[in-house]
Amino acid sequence: MIYKWILFLLLIVFSGCRNEAGNDNYTPLYSTTRPLSTQPVYIFGVHPLHNPTHLFEVYQPMIDYINERLVGGQLRLEASRDYPSFDKKLLEGHFDFALPNPYQTVTASDHGYRIFGKMGDDQNFRGIILVRKDSNINSVDDLRGKTISYPASTALAATMMPQWYLYEHGIDINKDIINSYVGSQESSIMNVYLGKSAAAATWPPPWRAFVKKRPEVGKAVMVKWETFSLPNNGLVARGDVPDAIIKQVAQIIITLHTHEEGRKILRGMELSRYEKADDKTYEPVREFIKKFETKVRPIRGNQ
Repeated sequence: MIYKWILFLLLIVFSGCRNEAGNDNYTPLYSTTRPLSTQPVYIFGVHPLHNPTHLFEVYQPMIDYINERLVGGQLRLEASRDYPSFDKKLLEGHFDFALPNPYQTVTASDHGYRIFGKMGDDQNFRGIILVRKDSNINSVDDLRGKTISYPASTALAATMMPQWYLYEHGIDINKDIINSYVGSQESSIMNVYLGKSAAAATWPPPWRAFVKKRPEVGKAVMVKWETFSLPNNGLVARGDVPDAIIKQVAQIIITLHTHEEGRKILRGMELSRYEKADDKTYEPVREFIKKFETKVRPIRGNQ
């Protein structure tokens, strides 16, 4: 009889393993640091600025720094596979805290999140369009009929703003070019470097970080055009997160630039500081989104 019970338990275990292994859904990547089990754990999601591995390299030091000082809770960093998966989790309220792009920030604000801060350096929140130095791309018209790579359809600086730039320079992005949404900033850059696309869209911080690691890319690829700027990526908290926790997290993040340990963390993000923000801060983003959807292409429902 005891052998039957053992066999039964083994079947349950192996069945669970098969179900997990056979699940095609992406498993979120969490931080490897373990928050104290006696305290509430708040998930901190960062939109796909980088591939998940590099995102952890850049943002885990900030999470560790916060956890060393936070009273009454701990944060756990979570990466998402791509923009659609991050968007879905954000709109479903999966994250307690998040660092979304400005488009996602205003969308989150409409879905139960509170804006409490943002990245500084708004001058860096602009789109850039890259081409190979040995290409024959000299004007925007030279892109007609060619492929342009982007991280994702909902990337504001790295996709929408470059597409607006093309629109303003006479390109109908829905007819005149081939749009290739490749999943990450790094992939977008590599597509033009490898000749898979005639041009690539991204934004300055990931471009600068990438060429530091891959200087051969910087030698072969150049920034051809730049867009205007908008308010940088936001910091949001879900409406049910205790106000005392939000205030602590905000204070710790917004004062990072005031000491060397914090400045070292910020340098890894290609950022000088975080700063306070609220819903009004992102009015220019709302206005841009309205114009973009009217003139260029729809965004909502196409994520």
